[in-house]
Amino acid sequence: MASISDRVGDLGGYLREQREHAKLSLRQLAALAGVSNPYLSQIERGLRKPSAEVLQQIAKGLRISAEALYLRAGILDSEERPQVEIAINADPGLTSRQRRVLLDIYASFRAENVRTADQQGEPAVAPVDAEGGTAPTRGEPGTRDTSPPDEQS
Repeated sequence: MASISDRVGDLGGYLREQREHAKLSLRQLAALAGVSNPYLSQIERGLRKPSAEVLQQIAKGLRISAEALYLRAGILDSEERPQVEIAINADPGLTSRQRRVLLDIYASFRAENVRTADQQGEPAVAPVDAEGGTAPTRGEPGTRDTSPPDEQS
């Protein structure tokens, strides 16, 4: 498990990467977040651990999810949310509206899978193969449908 100082350093590198991706200078992001240049620089270098409020302001300036920063800082536990949601919220290339739409679609697919699994008495989660990836399921491209003929579509 990463120590607090490791997480703060990781957060700093992530912030710098996101700031550069957003094409913002340190001075510009500091102004957007309402913090001083030296303080933001110390955060990026892993020397200071920002509060949740400061992270929220930085996230707003970068136009990314504050939750992504909270996860990096160790304020939130990544086990609480699926990795897909974390990735969607952390992507600076998406607008807020696009994030909401993607998360809604993802949630609807997961809910549909749970309903279908409940009706068929099957697990709602896809099987995992030996390498940790999901194993192909019935009807996926590249797989044979071995269900009885009356169940094939």
